[in-house]
Amino acid sequence: MVGLKERKWLSRLSIGVVLSFFYLPILIMIIFSFNSSKSLSSFEGFSLGWYERLFKDRDVMDAVVTSFSVAIISTLVSTIVGTITAIGLSKSRKIVKDIMLWVNDFPIMNPEIVTAIGLMLLFVFLKIEAGYLTMLLAHITFSIPYVILSVLPKIRSLDPNLTEAALDLGATPVQALSKVIIPQITPGIISGALIAFTMAFDDFVISYFVTGNGVKNISILVYTMSKRINPTINALSSILVLVITIVLITINVVPYIKEKGKNQNEINKETL
Repeated sequence: MVGLKERKWLSRLSIGVVLSFFYLPILIMIIFSFNSSKSLSSFEGFSLGWYERLFKDRDVMDAVVTSFSVAIISTLVSTIVGTITAIGLSKSRKIVKDIMLWVNDFPIMNPEIVTAIGLMLLFVFLKIEAGYLTMLLAHITFSIPYVILSVLPKIRSLDPNLTEAALDLGATPVQALSKVIIPQITPGIISGALIAFTMAFDDFVISYFVTGNGVKNISILVYTMSKRINPTINALSSILVLVITIVLITINVVPYIKEKGKNQNEINKETL
């Protein structure tokens, strides 16, 4: 029989192995982004040369701008559309809701390459020239189902009497939506927005099939750069890891600080 101490040790070891498997390659990538040589296997000295070369590369900067603009715009649009759709579905008849949710699951359950080819053929059929617009429309379409699935559980947990109470007290439907419903489903909206941003920012398959006219995002650029030894990939990836880390820390720490400050104010009021 394995004792309690041995089980704790094994659990900690397994957690350490899993974390190492996920984060050790990222750490190695960050270290080699400061390598003074082109070697991807031996560190020969500290240098910021690859970062300097990265910021001077026009193609890289254009890809960064394209990725961020597509991700931000598609996140805003898909979050608004997905949230409104989820609220509308919560008020619909059961048969309508079931059919719409069934349709909503198609883009999620489909292999991504099938969705990408379908969108490409749709744009060809509609005679829309492939480029920035098609990439943006594709990511908006692909992200909306994820937002709906993130928001719906929060709406289902709401007390339906709250909205009716707000309307009875004189609030307009818009006021009831903005001041009663939206604040309570905000965590679901934020989760959906983060998923939409992540999907739009680093997606390769859909972006590759619907783009054209030399429009590239970061994922397509990294794919083309990976065909030859180019350590600027490490520098670019390291910056992305840093940005994502800052965003995640901000999202998780700021609400904690606000909640802590709110609790402290309540304690101070009770003390007075």
